[in-house]
Amino acid sequence: MNENLSNINIDLSQLSSILMDFVVSYGIKLVGSILFLIIGLWVVARINKMLDKLMQRRHVEASLRGFLSSLLSAILKVVVVITVFGIAGVQMASFIAILGAASVAIALSLQGSLSNFAGGIIILLFKPFRVGDFIDGQGKMGTVEDIQIFHTTLKTTDNKVIIVPNGGLANSSITNFSKKETRRVEWTFGIGYGDSYEKARDILRRLIDADQRIHQDPEPFIRLTSLGDSSVNIVVRVWLNAGDYWEVFFEMNEKVYKTFSEQGINIPFPQMDVHLHNKE
Repeated sequence: MNENLSNINIDLSQLSSILMDFVVSYGIKLVGSILFLIIGLWVVARINKMLDKLMQRRHVEASLRGFLSSLLSAILKVVVVITVFGIAGVQMASFIAILGAASVAIALSLQGSLSNFAGGIIILLFKPFRVGDFIDGQGKMGTVEDIQIFHTTLKTTDNKVIIVPNGGLANSSITNFSKKETRRVEWTFGIGYGDSYEKARDILRRLIDADQRIHQDPEPFIRLTSLGDSSVNIVVRVWLNAGDYWEVFFEMNEKVYKTFSEQGINIPFPQMDVHLHNKE
């Protein structure tokens, strides 16, 4: 009996020693992991605040600012968690390999979305256009209503809404009609061969001078540009504020048509003579 009790005491002593070694070994790692997790999350939060302040000073778009902060926070938190598992003694090599393979598979399946995502970042960073600009991109024309990470929303002149993927916009030519404060407008007016070019030129000059929206610097350009099949063509080029473009364009057409008619200057149109031959 005494021998059996002695054996039990030895076993309990060995078990206690093993447990103590386990607690000392893994307890330190567990405490270290918890401390690293707490400190790591605090550092991530500080980095995010610093990045947000930096982007505010650089006047980065609010939507891009929030997205970049969230993206950086997620990446840093993943790094912290992986490091915590490593400190705790968990073998992460296989997990990281699986995570990498999964990332590649996801990237391939979302290739188009990732292209739009990258395009959105480029547009928000380099600002080829802003909300309120009138643009022509990917064969679509309209006023920019919203710029998101994956797409840009345009409103057409007839009040349609077009959703344009950012990938195509960032990798193709874009015409921004609102980028500059001034624009040049051009007309071509035709007069008859029997009419006076000098008279027509003087009328055009008076109409231009009478419109205060048209700039005198650069000086308006009025020249005879070509001798057509049925008309003498006069080209007119003037500069004005971008916001006045269409009003001036349409109003000048109306004024020229009315004034030419009142002043006896013909605006010719193509004609065809048909000859009938009577064969008997």
